[in-house]
Amino acid sequence: MSPLTGVTVVTLEHAIAAPYATRQLADLGARVIKVERPGVGDFARAYDTRARGLSSHFVWTNRSKESLTLDVKHPAAASILAELIGRADVVVQNLAPGAAARLGISEAVLRAKHPGLILCDISGYGSDGPYRDRKAYDLLIQSEAGFLSVTGTPDEGVKAGISIADIAAGMYAFSAILAALLERRATGCGRHLDISMLESMAEWMGFPMYYAMDGASPPPRAGAAHATIFPYGPFPAGDGGAVMFGLQNEREWAIFCDKVLDFAGLATDPRFDANAKRVANREPLGEIIRAGFADRSAEAVVARLDAAGIANARVRDMAELWAHPQLAARDRWREVGSPVGPLPALRAPSGGDRMDPIPGLGEHTDAILAELGRTPADIAALRQANAI
Repeated sequence: MSPLTGVTVVTLEHAIAAPYATRQLADLGARVIKVERPGVGDFARAYDTRARGLSSHFVWTNRSKESLTLDVKHPAAASILAELIGRADVVVQNLAPGAAARLGISEAVLRAKHPGLILCDISGYGSDGPYRDRKAYDLLIQSEAGFLSVTGTPDEGVKAGISIADIAAGMYAFSAILAALLERRATGCGRHLDISMLESMAEWMGFPMYYAMDGASPPPRAGAAHATIFPYGPFPAGDGGAVMFGLQNEREWAIFCDKVLDFAGLATDPRFDANAKRVANREPLGEIIRAGFADRSAEAVVARLDAAGIANARVRDMAELWAHPQLAARDRWREVGSPVGPLPALRAPSGGDRMDPIPGLGEHTDAILAELGRTPADIAALRQANAI
């Protein structure tokens, strides 16, 4: 499945939000030319060395791309960047606030020259408003969007263990670009997409926002448990293992009491006979459930939950996720090339089957410049001048 074959994307990107968006486009067959700073490249290349010497973040978000090193501030770079953009269908950037305008690649400059261009700007707060010029990183946006206020323990707000604000913005950029490509097919016109990390996260915060509407109290921080449904979360078993399970309605609550706890009468206990009551009395109910699991192994608890038709899951770590039997059974793993050799990689959930290598810094510079008509002597001169 490569529906974006023939689409060219030029991206001036760093870190996660834009690279994650453009990797999705590459997965679906788009040609993605990643413009990187000579010598250092995307700063995510240096985040760590955990992926067999490469950065875990970079490996995750940059397969199937071409890397062109170009000092976009160098006088000799302007014509190269202009030619690349002239050949592109989509331009993506998540540079620091104001940087794109200084480089002459803003909507105001590009639209007149390239009416069919799709320009996607990804930033922390958007292109206008009082926060427009503020720098933004994932954890800062998690904080601004109220995510920390509803995530963690009663005593402490906790960030997500992954770059959730970057991912949210990247996925909205991806879907918006796909929509813009469809629109252009019908109208011939491009579009400017202004994707904000804050707005992306605010959209994902819809449930707690409405829950706390009109000054109502927000969902409490409940650790790994659900804040407004109980029981729904991890519970310890007698062998030291943990089981995650959740109940969605009163029918399941009655079945759980009867078939899992062997305590059918608990279902009609007036303290627990509605979800709101169970949430309000989660501590005494939690003690009852933990006591019911105390003489059973995690495997035995899961078997009872399965037999009762109660949704449950194992609390897995990263090693167990690598070895997850469902991913293996559905043939989700492939290998991709990289500067350090083959690396395992998951196929895209979108269905894209392209799995080309993770590029070395500047790996495609000479080939792309030759495609733009630069001779070997021209390329050597640009390299001598530190423009590439």
